[in-house]
Amino acid sequence: MTSDPPGRRTEQPAGALAEEESLWELRSGLARSPALPASLVEQLTALGDASVWLELADRDDLSGDQIRLLARRGDAQVVIRLLSRGLLPPDEVDRFDPPVVIALADIAAIPEDWAWRLAASPDPAIRGALAATTHLPADVVAALADDPDLEVVAEAARSPRISDTLAERLATHPHLSVRRALACNEHAPSHLLVALAERRTPPATLCPACDGSGHWLAEHWSCDGKHQDALHDLDYALTLNPRTPAETVSRFTAHPSIHVRWRLAVRTDLPQDAYWALAQDPTPGIRSDVAANPAIDEALIRAMAGDTTYDVRRRLAHNPAVPLDVLAELAASAKIGPTLLPRIAAATPAEISELAASTVPAVRMLLAARHDLPSQIIDQLADDHDAKVLTSLATNPALSEAQLRTMVAAHGPRVAAKVAGNPSCPPDLLIQLAQQTPPVQKALRRIAEHPNAPAEALLACLADEQARRIAASHPALPAQTIIQLLTDANTSVAAAAATNPSLPEAVMHDLAASDDGSTAPC
Repeated sequence: MTSDPPGRRTEQPAGALAEEESLWELRSGLARSPALPASLVEQLTALGDASVWLELADRDDLSGDQIRLLARRGDAQVVIRLLSRGLLPPDEVDRFDPPVVIALADIAAIPEDWAWRLAASPDPAIRGALAATTHLPADVVAALADDPDLEVVAEAARSPRISDTLAERLATHPHLSVRRALACNEHAPSHLLVALAERRTPPATLCPACDGSGHWLAEHWSCDGKHQDALHDLDYALTLNPRTPAETVSRFTAHPSIHVRWRLAVRTDLPQDAYWALAQDPTPGIRSDVAANPAIDEALIRAMAGDTTYDVRRRLAHNPAVPLDVLAELAASAKIGPTLLPRIAAATPAEISELAASTVPAVRMLLAARHDLPSQIIDQLADDHDAKVLTSLATNPALSEAQLRTMVAAHGPRVAAKVAGNPSCPPDLLIQLAQQTPPVQKALRRIAEHPNAPAEALLACLADEQARRIAASHPALPAQTIIQLLTDANTSVAAAAATNPSLPEAVMHDLAASDDGSTAPC
């Protein structure tokens, strides 16, 4: 598919140009409207603006004819978006367009003559992008591995279509950038990854630091002929690759590069002694990642609970394997906040009762974040006198209106935003929360997006800058207010109003009219 040239952006005075830009912002918003009539999809397509085309390409209600029209009128990015979303069948792309063909090669096999045409492109960026695609013929990958441009060769080394024979050859490439690219490739034979890790391949002769080949890290590297920084980067790539055997990378726990050790800390296939070694690392961030790793055993979890670094303890609390007694200790000191932790989400009925009866408010707060609690536990927590517990519980949709009102009466602004975010919060309570003095900004933003919010509450939300943008798209907002917001000084508010499904259809048609006021031809 090819695109017609877009029909906008002519030379105009600054004021007129700003007005035109505002109009296209509104049309982009209109293209996102869930109530957009089918006729306006075609009309907006015909107007010819890249940003509007992309918004239309993200819709889920396009007909086959609309998709084909959009692909025919839109530019390469529009076609790519339609392809990536599975809306445009690959076999309907029948014209050669390099960016589109490259995107297509990541989705399905492309005609071999197209692949060879792109492989012969004078632009190394195109050849490199082609080499990185998923469905490229293996013989084209092999040809790109002999490209005169080093970056293209590196992309070929990353290709999922790499053959074992080609991988063997690239593992001995004289430049470490190519070996590093191969080390990232999950389709490379594992014995080659081990050979790279154990330096059992012939020594490389070049690296980005000594030849200035443009690697983005090279300016921070040095090379005395041994390529040490580049070799450390190679080891980092090997730890990234799940195909590199755990017994190989576990030898890196004392690696001189912090990046290698840090990446190693998140792998879940290492022997326990490797995690114990990393748990002693002097870098707190590495210990934090070990603490969160679900593969560490209970003995190490208990040992790490005594770490003096706050973030290590906080991350340990998020580990799904943390014992409840350890979690109770962490809750009192790690300042976790009202979030649903994996271990709390997995608690048994007996454990839930135990947690609800805890004398530590932070433990009850963690339990209150769980929305599938038995009704008697919800009632028990709703009678809690600690504001932290109620703030955590306030979003639970099983709470009654009376319980929500009691929370607001007792704790006001401290629970207002959470209550406003409760999907069961009734309209009249949303009005009360929206009209609090002084206003609670976070509550206004939750009200502005609440499906139960009535017009009276939404109008109060318009006074807050962030809530105003959210409320502008709410279907309960009065139509006249929506129309007024189309001219808001904040273009994001105006664009949000244009997405509003309650915007009168006649106004939608006015926005989609061509610049001379006529209906745009398709």
